[in-house]
Formats: sequence, C-alpha cells, structure tokens
Amino acid sequence: QVQLVESGGGLVQVGGSLRLSCVAHESPSKNYAKAWFRQAPGKEREFVASISWSGGVTTYTDSVKGRFTISEDNAANTVYLQMNSLKPEDTAVYYCASKEGYYGGRDRSEYEYWGQGTQVTVSS
Repeated sequence: QVQLVESGGGLVQVGGSLRLSCVAHESPSKNYAKAWFRQAPGKEREFVASISWSGGVTTYTDSVKGRFTISEDNAANTVYLQMNSLKPEDTAVYYCASKEGYYGGRDRSEYEYWGQGTQVTVSS
C-alpha cells in the first residue's frame, strides 16, 4: 500500500516562494518515480514536474522552468517542489504522484498513486 502525504501549501504574494513536501510511504523493494501535478478551479489537472527514481532525471512543464525545482531526499522518503517567483496563475491544488518504475512522464494516467493535494494561492 502506497501513501503520499503533501504539505507546505499556503497563501503567498506574487513573487514569493513556497516549498511543497511529499512524504512517501512505499515498498522498500520497489523503485518509484515521482511527479507534481496541479489543478486550478475549472481546469484539468496538469503536469508540473517529475523526477526519476534515482533523482538523476528531472522534467518540467515550460511555464515553471527556471522558477520551480523538484528534488528528493531518499533518506527521508520525501520529494520537494521549491517554487520561486510565484505568479497568480500558479494558484492551484498541487498533487504529488508516484508510479512504479524508473522514469515518470507528463501523462497523469501513468501514475498509480496520488496524495490528497495541498492548496497554493498566489495573491496579486
């Protein structure tokens, strides 16, 4: 049974920063790739960033490149999303996702496990 627990969301002003955390409770005998998705009101859930099992490969959607950084601490079973220079259009519920395997892509249907989400609101 895989469980993902996100935290770190909140209200921040334009240009501010937040760091999201996702603690993963997973089988130690398997490899998992991770990703962050987000969903704004009335919109589809969209890909934000992914990180491979070893942390060696990261992928970002164009709108967050240079502003967001995905990273992991394997010892703490935690994946982070550092978000800088936040914009109002970054406002959304952010979800951590996990899939068995080495790489994770941009398609949400690849991911088997999801957290409950954490709200990020950027005020102008």
